[in-house]
Amino acid sequence: MWLWLLILISGLFALGAILGAPYVPILKKSGDDLLDMIDLPVGATIIDLGSGDGTFALQAARRGYQVIGYEINPILVLVARLRTFKYRKQITIQLRDFWRITLPESDAIYVFLIDRYMQKLGDKLSAEIQKPTLVVSHVFKIPGLKPIQKNQNTYLYKVG
Repeated sequence: MWLWLLILISGLFALGAILGAPYVPILKKSGDDLLDMIDLPVGATIIDLGSGDGTFALQAARRGYQVIGYEINPILVLVARLRTFKYRKQITIQLRDFWRITLPESDAIYVFLIDRYMQKLGDKLSAEIQKPTLVVSHVFKIPGLKPIQKNQNTYLYKVG
């Protein structure tokens, strides 16, 4: 029975890696740097694509932002919901594949994908974002978009 449970858990984490990116938690310092970079007013809405264990959502909520997180791994959704329970009025974590939905309007979008999906992401954002929206990408550039700001491992774009 333990073997089947291990296989199931491994499969759920592999699914995330296949469809977007493997689970890699963001460091607190990196999250703080990202939030400093976007510098939105309190109450602004941030979409977290691939919200993982909810670390970035928590950091954003502590600064007064509303956060909508999308995560494909049900184990990570459960972990994120438990971790963010105190901020449940500000944070919504959804068990969804963000590739299969139309993104709602927001003030900013945060993403930490892998390089091979960045072109697909750029196409999705260009097709769906109508209102000017900040997009912050951790580590990887979005091809075809010109960053308005960057540091050693983060790119900030304005889309829409």
